[in-house]
Amino acid sequence: QVQLVESGGGSVQSGGSLRLSCVLSGYNSNGYCRGWFRQVPGKERERVAVIGVHGSTSYAGSVKGRFTISQDNAKNTLYLQMTSLKPDDTAIYYCAADMTSYSGDFCLRRVDRINYWGQGTQVTVSS
Repeated sequence: QVQLVESGGGSVQSGGSLRLSCVLSGYNSNGYCRGWFRQVPGKERERVAVIGVHGSTSYAGSVKGRFTISQDNAKNTLYLQMTSLKPDDTAIYYCAADMTSYSGDFCLRRVDRINYWGQGTQVTVSS
């Protein structure tokens, strides 16, 4: 049974930092597309950062230069380091993964086709 379990969310002031973690279990995700999405009430789920084959990455324009996605293959864990946080970053953050292998730019483009999701972790940034 595949499980994705996020942790590391919380409340922080504008300009602060947080690191999210996602432990993937039940399948070896190395080499497959994995990433982070976020969602606020009333809006579509937004692709934030993904990592694909050979560690290639892709970021939403709104987080580029502030967020960094990384992985520890030995631990089957995905991370999202978030710095210079803004109130607009407030959302529930979801870890996602599937069984496709693409470069980061092409990973997890279709939300409705993603195989696996975590339960989400809340990130709140106050001004």
